[in-house]
Amino acid sequence: MLLELSRIEISPGQHLRLHDVSWEEFERILVDLGDHRATRLAYDQGLLEITMPLPEHEDAKEIIGYLIKALLEELDIDFRSLGSTTFKQTGTRGIEPDQCFYIQHEAVIRGKNRIDLTTDPPPDLALEIDLTSRSYPSLYQAIGVPELWQFSQGAMEIKVLRGQQYVCVEESPNFPGLPLKTAIAQHLQMSKILGRNPALRAFRAWVHRHALATGSDSLPSI
Repeated sequence: MLLELSRIEISPGQHLRLHDVSWEEFERILVDLGDHRATRLAYDQGLLEITMPLPEHEDAKEIIGYLIKALLEELDIDFRSLGSTTFKQTGTRGIEPDQCFYIQHEAVIRGKNRIDLTTDPPPDLALEIDLTSRSYPSLYQAIGVPELWQFSQGAMEIKVLRGQQYVCVEESPNFPGLPLKTAIAQHLQMSKILGRNPALRAFRAWVHRHALATGSDSLPSI
């Protein structure tokens, strides 16, 4: 299978699905493809999907990632961003978010070079940019990610894990009182017109104004 994968070319925006892939094969594929690659992998009980993101997907991922970091910095909240780290439910599932953040549990995984979900918590917040029908909420549910942001067609949904299912909410539990669904989309669009730096400066100013108005200047308990 590794030799076959090395010969396959996946065009941007396309998916490759492989069935009956064992966990051992999935682990070997991860090693063979390496960490420095454009593709994203998702593994669900024998089904492996390899996706090559579109350029606009990567743009949105980076800008929204910058916006989330700016938000956390303006609120003076310690965090750790682990990007597209592969998170595994050993033997059954694996997922690579577009971006992910440890917020509530930042201190728990601080300084760790490897995250093991058998002993470590999952990310507090994961981001998925859905421009090519690549969406795996069931995998995030399985590993217990408490909050998932999905961005698609210019709009953002905030989903919170309640029991075994995600439900859509208007506000992020990590950032109560902030209308982020609208603000993130607006400043992402601004970055396409004015550039990244003006959009980030405008967003930081927006966060500062709203944080003062709502008193959201410290890490909430959720």
